Amino acid sequence: MQQDKHPDYHPVVFRDRAAGYAFLTKSTARSEQTIEWDDGHSYPVIDVEISSESHPFYTGKARTVDTEGRIARFERRYGTADAGEPG
Repeated sequence: MQQDKHPDYHPVVFRDRAAGYAFLTKSTARSEQTIEWDDGHSYPVIDVEISSESHPFYTGKARTVDTEGRIARFERRYGTADAGEPG
């Protein structure tokens, strides 16, 4: 590996303030803010708006589209495709 060609890869804490969740990982991201972690060390902290703890896809709170209900409502309103067609 060539020296001075790669960015600094260091421990960083990403914090989701909405969910009250933070995790320690390695990243090239930089921040002036720091936080003291559970191990007693101080790490740069980056606040994010959404993480796996607050994203609807991962929490199971995602909206589902009721396509079956729409189809049933259409068929009640207009009948089925084969109802009025000559054979």
